Amino acid sequence: VQLMESGGGLVQAGGSLRLSCATSGNIFRIAAMGWYRQAPGKQLELVATITPGGTTTYVESVKGRFTISRDNAKNTVYLQMNSLKPEDTAVYYCNSNPPGLWTTRDRHDYWGQGTQVTVSS
Repeated sequence: VQLMESGGGLVQAGGSLRLSCATSGNIFRIAAMGWYRQAPGKQLELVATITPGGTTTYVESVKGRFTISRDNAKNTVYLQMNSLKPEDTAVYYCNSNPPGLWTTRDRHDYWGQGTQVTVSS
């Protein structure tokens, strides 16, 4: 498994979750990473990014509530999500930014299973 997301769950509005993404290979420390999400019936959305040096960006809708971080020694990227809203409900994925550093055998972008986040009102 090249990318493995975990930490999702069901939480009430206003609650918090911390997502983790473990990666394989030796490229993580040089990879710009991102957290993406896909809500039912909607397109994939890039939510947060982090460069190898730790510079972060966020989509406007999560600014001030989500924090992306990385541990290069553990090849892991995290997403701390606070003050969750029902509109944050989605399957969350991690990948390189842009996707493409991890590939399948037939050279398509590799995506993990994702982790479901459900926020109840």
